[in-house]
Amino acid sequence: MAININTQELYQLLEEVPYRQNIMLVGRHGIGKSQILENYFKARNQQVVSLFLGQMSDPGDLIGIPNKDEKTGKTNFLPPYWFPLDDRPIVLFLDELNRARPEILQTIMDLALNKKLAGKSLPEGSRIISAVNEGDEYQLTDLDPALVSRFNVYYFKPSVEEWLAWAQGKGLDSRVVAFIGHYPDFLDGEMLRIADPGLEKLPDRRGWERVSDILLNTRNVNDTTKKIIAGIVGVKATARLFESFSENRVLSAQELLSGFDSAKSQLSHYRVAELSLLNESLFRYIEQMPEDEFKAGKGEGLSCYVQWMVEKGHREAMAHFCNLFENARYPHANLLVLQHEPGLYEQISQFILNL
Repeated sequence: MAININTQELYQLLEEVPYRQNIMLVGRHGIGKSQILENYFKARNQQVVSLFLGQMSDPGDLIGIPNKDEKTGKTNFLPPYWFPLDDRPIVLFLDELNRARPEILQTIMDLALNKKLAGKSLPEGSRIISAVNEGDEYQLTDLDPALVSRFNVYYFKPSVEEWLAWAQGKGLDSRVVAFIGHYPDFLDGEMLRIADPGLEKLPDRRGWERVSDILLNTRNVNDTTKKIIAGIVGVKATARLFESFSENRVLSAQELLSGFDSAKSQLSHYRVAELSLLNESLFRYIEQMPEDEFKAGKGEGLSCYVQWMVEKGHREAMAHFCNLFENARYPHANLLVLQHEPGLYEQISQFILNL
């Protein structure tokens, strides 16, 4: 049975698995495997060397070129461009492992077992992480069971909630974030892949980030803009995205917290489903928020919103809000409330007691 892990579990895995054990991450393209690893290890001042094995045509690209030692008369290999010569440990990221040619995979065998290439050892403390793609749409090479046995294997399936929190923290276009919040199946194109496996272009997480870059820098969205975006996430996802722009979308967390009084008129039309989406958006947004910003008025806006739910009798939505507060997914948001909005915390506690 496949062992699935999300982003938070991946972070814990990287902390707890000894560097001597190799890790293999299985997942679709565009879900952030390489980006997460790069950011994680760079934050710890560890060098990440990424090798795209699917692009290598010859083992020499991996092990270097042969060279005759004039003193011994024997042949050795000049180290390739990426090989560390300063004895500092590295994180060797073998991307597209199951797209590599068979002769490349044979070279990987000794590397994965002994951390050696052509007789040269990686510096002590180096670790090896590989990534492989899964799915019928890829042209893949079958991996030798002996090679797979050299790795701890995990299916990397980051949750939609993790992506939404990341997207809000990075400042992606609010329309893209709201769209994925409403239609999570479009994030990785799962619904479209099932409905029409022959589609040439399907959305993925990397693509939605590019869509955000375009929308943030486009003043007048027109038919040409739609074509540009369709080339990134596909026609069906683009059509649904632009349909959502004309719908009565749910307020963003930033809009609510920046001006609660002006948001109340729109809130009055919301039912449980819309309020629940807004609750999730609020916690994701506050989880990424600096403490000073929360203290400067955003915490007060949150208190006003909760007071409004209580006064209007939205018990189901309030219960959902309280459940999110008790959830361990948002520790920073919960801490901000505890430290700077004691009245709000008391209100939450009292509501829970009265359930």
